[in-house]
Amino acid sequence: MNIEIERTNMIKQQLKTGDVLDKQILTLFNEIPRHSFVPSHLQHFAYSDMQIQLAHDQKMMTPLEEALLLQAINLSGTETVLEIGTGSGFLTALLSRLSKKVISIDCFKDFTESAKAKLCQYDCSNVELINEDACIGHFNQAPFDVVIITPAIEKITETHRLQVLPGGRLFAIVGKKPIMQGQLHQLSLEGKWSFDVIFETCLPSIIENVKQNEFVF
Repeated sequence: MNIEIERTNMIKQQLKTGDVLDKQILTLFNEIPRHSFVPSHLQHFAYSDMQIQLAHDQKMMTPLEEALLLQAINLSGTETVLEIGTGSGFLTALLSRLSKKVISIDCFKDFTESAKAKLCQYDCSNVELINEDACIGHFNQAPFDVVIITPAIEKITETHRLQVLPGGRLFAIVGKKPIMQGQLHQLSLEGKWSFDVIFETCLPSIIENVKQNEFVF
């Protein structure tokens, strides 16, 4: 495959036409090679408008979904971000470039180990990877400026909300198959919540109580 052409086409035909206009985000998609984070036998689909199958019946979001998520949370570079669902590590890499620190959690050790190697390769030194069940979040280091939950959950709970600082954001995939939404929930400095639907999708649901906690760097 011609990676440069496919990456350019992805940015022009998927991201820009999908109303992703943030120049920093568009530049990141050009700088960080998405195909490096995709399973080797599926690398020819890395820049396609599709969810890519991962191990354990998990999936990567489409490039447009990833970009819309990043645009919605509107990072300034000063935030500490909790990401639940490391997966391939590609979104983690993008978040690392846009924030002060990323704490990324996944219940599957092979995802955590693979992401560790790739993030080191692309000098994402502000990421802490943790291998644990984080279906209710990560209270050890809460609260956070931004919380992102990429495995689908049925609803946002008070437990999730308690981990967000005033003025912060919570992005989650909410709903049941086949109807799910990428929702942005925002907490005002006065303590009031509001939310917007960013996109509609269908992704694997969160997996609970998989194993005992195990930290990786």
